Amino acid sequence: MLAAKAPDGDGTVQDQVTRLIASIGENITLRRAAYIAADGAVTAYVHNKVADDMGRIGVLVGVAADKKAAAAAAEIASKTAMHIAASNPIALTEADLPADRVAREKAVLVEQIKEDPKAKGKPEQVIEKMLEGRLRKFMEEVVLLKQAFVLDPDKSVEAAVEAAGKAAGSPLKLTGFLRFAVGEGVEKRTDDFAAEVAAMSGKA
Repeated sequence: MLAAKAPDGDGTVQDQVTRLIASIGENITLRRAAYIAADGAVTAYVHNKVADDMGRIGVLVGVAADKKAAAAAAEIASKTAMHIAASNPIALTEADLPADRVAREKAVLVEQIKEDPKAKGKPEQVIEKMLEGRLRKFMEEVVLLKQAFVLDPDKSVEAAVEAAGKAAGSPLKLTGFLRFAVGEGVEKRTDDFAAEVAAMSGKA
């Protein structure tokens, strides 16, 4: 990407970064990049915008649609992008959830059920039903299509997209999304000064 042509047409992306560093006197690093494609509409949304295309959270959403539903696809994509900025889903569908994340959640839920007084003495099949119910609730919290749509909480995101397609007279389908937040994934140094002082006292 750094070798690609700059958006303003003046040199490469790396050249543009270098010019920005010289202009503001601060180091800048292009840390990550991603793209999304859809045969219909791809919409971008920037949350907490401080300038054009600059803010704390950036979202891309792809919606598949035919040409006659292009406007409807763009509209529901834009609304869904705002939803994603607020709700921070992990995956588009249940199948897209990382297996290790699901396994960790199951382990946590099993431990919670063991400590739940309502589960004491219950048959194994009842315990299994409790686990299924809690796991389903987890899916509704982290899977985009299962989440309650922020603009209409009585509908899931999936139902809202289906309704938009019906209104447009052509089916619409969410095909993917990306959500970037400033500082996300950057490890921050944490200093335990109390521990350092205690260690220094011990050495003394």
